[in-house]
Amino acid sequence: MALDAAGLIPVILVLMGGAVSPGPSLAVVLRNTIIGGRGRGVACSIGHGIGMGIYAFLAVSGIALLKSAGVDWANALELAGAVFLIWMGISMLRSSEDGFNDSDEHPESGRKGFIEGFMIAFLNPKIFVFLTAIFSQFVVAGASLEERLILAFIALIIDGSWYVIVATALSGTLLLDKLRQKGKVVDQVVGVILLGFATMIGASLIM
Repeated sequence: MALDAAGLIPVILVLMGGAVSPGPSLAVVLRNTIIGGRGRGVACSIGHGIGMGIYAFLAVSGIALLKSAGVDWANALELAGAVFLIWMGISMLRSSEDGFNDSDEHPESGRKGFIEGFMIAFLNPKIFVFLTAIFSQFVVAGASLEERLILAFIALIIDGSWYVIVATALSGTLLLDKLRQKGKVVDQVVGVILLGFATMIGASLIM
């Protein structure tokens, strides 16, 4: 697995798109920021990033293990990843704009925010499948612990950084309101990126 900057650009773009895309994770970070201030919002963001990083490490390790079984497993895994990305991309292109629900708010500590952020990431199996699809063409059999940790760290930093930005700079501003109002547009842009990424995987399998 070559961890050069150029080779990682596609996966970084997809990870960024997944983080920016409005969804339950964004709603949880916003809610924690609204009811507990920026401190709790940042704690929630860090918790979510750690949950994402753990999932990314498990996904990369699982891919390396499956690919150790042989080329057939590797091709099947990459094909499954491409199919999932196509399905997800089409779903996002067809998605409708969802509103943010502020109900059931209870002011609590930053620790509570951290736990909520971690759990919304770690208890979402779609995140694991999503990361498996993303990393399927970047991981080889026998990937070292260092390589797996680097990829997991990239996912953690991208995800956590985005939500920290939301909690510290965007909460309560017109920019965040516009982002939420344009949720459908953001989903459509991310959907196109996912379809393009799936096309790259398919082309690599054919060649």
